[in-house]
Order: sequence, then C-alpha cells, then structure tokens
Amino acid sequence: MHKGKGMTFVGDSRIKQYKKAKLNRDYSEFPGKTESFWPDFLLKEWMTGAVFLVAFLCLTVAHPAPLERVADASDTGYTPLPDWYFLFLYQILKYTYASGPFNTFGAIILPGIAFGALLLAPWLDRGPERKWYKRPVASGLMLTAFAIIFYTTWESAAYHDWKKQEAQGAIAFTNLDKKDPTYEKIIKSNCTSCHGGELTGGAGPNLVKANLQPATVEAFVTHGNGAMPSFKDTLTKDQIKEVAKFVANLHETDESGKELKK
Repeated sequence: MHKGKGMTFVGDSRIKQYKKAKLNRDYSEFPGKTESFWPDFLLKEWMTGAVFLVAFLCLTVAHPAPLERVADASDTGYTPLPDWYFLFLYQILKYTYASGPFNTFGAIILPGIAFGALLLAPWLDRGPERKWYKRPVASGLMLTAFAIIFYTTWESAAYHDWKKQEAQGAIAFTNLDKKDPTYEKIIKSNCTSCHGGELTGGAGPNLVKANLQPATVEAFVTHGNGAMPSFKDTLTKDQIKEVAKFVANLHETDESGKELKK
C-alpha cells in the first residue's frame, strides 16, 4: 500500500505488476472532486431509490389498478384487450395477412423476426460510427419500427369500443346462485356462452337487468328471438320452465346482497 494512493490489487501471482505510467491518474490526486463509495455514494443511491419508491407507492394508492369481474372461461362473448404496450401487436393481428389462416405468421413469426433482429442488432450492425445520422441502415430501421409501433398503437386505441370494454369488465353484484341445480345442469351449458357466466351480458343481452317475466323467458327459449336460437329440441318443457323461473328471479344487488330498486 502507498499512502494516499490507494491499494494495488494483483489477481494472479503469475502476472507481473504493471510498472508503466498509468493512463489515468489516481482519483486521490483530485481532492474534493471524488467521494468514497461507502458511505457517501451509496447513501445517495439509497436516498434516490427511497424517494422513487415512496412516490411510486403514493401513486398506486391514489390511482389503484382497475379491477374487472372474475374471469369466466365460459363467457365466449368477452373480448380481451392487452395492456397499452402490446396494443400494436393486437392491431397487427386484425390485418388480412396476420389473421385468419395467417394467424401463425402474425402472432409468432412476425414478432419473432422483429425481436430476434433487435437481439442480434449488436452483431448485425458493427459499424464504428457513433452518430445516428452516419448509420443510415440502423437508424432507418429504428425509425421505421418506431413509426409502425406508434401508428398501430394509435389506430388500435382510436377505433376500439372503450365503452363496451368497460361495460363487459364491470363488476356486477347479483343474486345469481351458481350452485343452483338449474344453473349447473341447464343454464351453464346452454346460456353462458352468449350471456356470460354471470348472465350479465356478452354476445347476448344482460339477463339480470332485462327484468323479464317467466312467460316471456319461456317464449324466447322455446321459439328463439332474433339471433337467439330455439331450444325446444334441446330442452324439455319442464327444463324450459325451470330456466324461465330462474332468469325471471334475477336482480341486481349491492355489495351486501341487498336488492337494488328497479
């Protein structure tokens, strides 16, 4: 050890100590312009991290994450929507050559090529230039990718039915009893694919808010109505009456289970 000059570390005893003049002078030659790692520098890092963490926690308390109703695999009418940073992929899947029979290309191959090129960028672009305008190929590809992502994200957000999205995910409190034999044996396998697992709407209308009479429900189930098919060949008359009674008894409640006034 040399006083005021720090310590000399040798990683392997077989390697001779470097005796030539240092390319960079020792930091101890710059008094007042450097600081020790412990505790000065590390304390500043901790303080910065603590301020950020407290600010982030306050933000989550002031604006909590929006919650939707419990996921229901039987609700085929529900339209899922990814977070904003994946909206561009969601939009790309709507185009002709990235959907339908080309869905594999749009969902796997195309994003795989894009992200693979991003990972291989250090090997694909090995030019020595540091300024972006002197690297036209790399800069051009980056700007093109940014433009595509920006446009598809904007198009997805601008033309999406946000009111329908909010309505289908809203938490609804009802007196629906999923343990009821009528629900388990009849409604679950025949009605939830269109009206949702909570019967609050999906591809079909909301049966809780409809305030239907038993006779009306029985007529709809027996003869069909619009896009709704007839179930007279699927269900017996007694089963149809059970469904009619069950649906007619549905109503909205508050969180405590008290019926809301219609």
